[in-house]
Amino acid sequence: MASPPPIPVVPGNRSGARGREPPDPPHPSKQLPELIRKKRDGSHLSEADIRDFVHAVVDGSAQGAQIGAMLMAIRLQGMDLEETALLTQALAMSGQKLEWPEAWQQQLVDKHSTGGVGDKVSLVLAPALAACGCKVPMISGRSLGHTGGTLDKLESVPGFNVIQSPEQMKLLLEQVGCCIVGQSEKLVPADGILYAARDVTATVDSLPLITASILSKKAVEGLSALVVDVKFGEAALFPDPKQARELARTLVGVGAGLGLRVAAALTAMDNPLGRSVGHSLEVEEALLCLDGAGPPDLRDLVTRLGGALLWLSGQVEAQSQGAARVARALDDGSARGRFQLMLAAQGVDPALAQALCSGSPARRRQLLPCAREQEELRAPADGTVERIRALPLALVLREIGAGRSRAGEPLRLGVGAELLVDVGQRLQRGTPWLRVHRDGAALSSAQRRALQRALVLSDRAPFTAPSPLEELILPTSVQP
Repeated sequence: MASPPPIPVVPGNRSGARGREPPDPPHPSKQLPELIRKKRDGSHLSEADIRDFVHAVVDGSAQGAQIGAMLMAIRLQGMDLEETALLTQALAMSGQKLEWPEAWQQQLVDKHSTGGVGDKVSLVLAPALAACGCKVPMISGRSLGHTGGTLDKLESVPGFNVIQSPEQMKLLLEQVGCCIVGQSEKLVPADGILYAARDVTATVDSLPLITASILSKKAVEGLSALVVDVKFGEAALFPDPKQARELARTLVGVGAGLGLRVAAALTAMDNPLGRSVGHSLEVEEALLCLDGAGPPDLRDLVTRLGGALLWLSGQVEAQSQGAARVARALDDGSARGRFQLMLAAQGVDPALAQALCSGSPARRRQLLPCAREQEELRAPADGTVERIRALPLALVLREIGAGRSRAGEPLRLGVGAELLVDVGQRLQRGTPWLRVHRDGAALSSAQRRALQRALVLSDRAPFTAPSPLEELILPTSVQP
């Protein structure tokens, strides 16, 4: 299928999905210390309590210490589904709400991930869903810690602009069908403040706070359906699958209370997803998947998550039909065409967007940021690849510039690693298994040891690696 012609960059200040400024809520009826004490002692917070707290966060009357104290009280005492839903609603109402044409109501879908190593699903799934007739207003994040950020990956494409107004987002959805943008100060500003505070108050792993943060950003999108990819395993926010499942069920339940159809996928994050880790390297791999090729685990996750969204939004009669439709969009070039349109519409030179989407893998590498040096590691013994541990791999890559230790830290967009072998493959000693792309000096002996420990070999026969998606938790209203 021929690539569609590029479209011009979306201009600003256009009429369209204008955000509605909510009316100022009344002045807080309770003093913040009283609200903090109430939650600290395990009491149930009312709608007014939660609204007062969020209002104080946004208008600046809440001191940093008070915000931290409330977050810690929530982390230690928890919240029930009603409180979590009320917090989600209050966060969503703290800023603008995106509004779309009525005709789009059933088409609006989105996906969110709790973060993973090599997780470039959004880069493939958004244009694939657009090729299937959906509207995908994806609001994504940046990398922090050892997880990669979708926005950072896209910004490795020269010129890509993640800053888009609600008016620009509407035009993107009209002309392309999808956009991937950052959270603006006008969309859910309370969540932006609380998110930053959670990172420095050891409250990142609070289930109610995670749920409210994720769903508040999605609530303002006016979606028909949402799928949340909840990772578990050594390199995930929740190593324990029981905790991940609890978060998944909370997301589904709170989503239902908000009138939003939410499905939660439980996916393993012990091995990296795909074969590439690092921003420009992951863009290259996403393009391979958009070519109808690429690693099978990445394609499997894209098609199954996309199939669930098409089914949840009522566009197909079964998940399997939806997955097949997404697979066709990858194989016939229509998803790749949408990706090209999105690149051009969000600031990439149209000629570069076309070259990236129609060129060979070697040509793509020339057009994207590249590290200055490459270094290969070899298998220390004979054996079958049992695992490739994602966490030590990601931690070393962060040390050499592919990740952040704190928000705002600059990245080396060409730094990363390519896996040269697959889980389940039989290796001989001395076989190259990892290629590291680096800008600085050679890997230290400690870094090389850490990376070699990431390769887990066993004596068993070669095997086919299982799908990373272990379970899909659906809202009760659409249970098969």
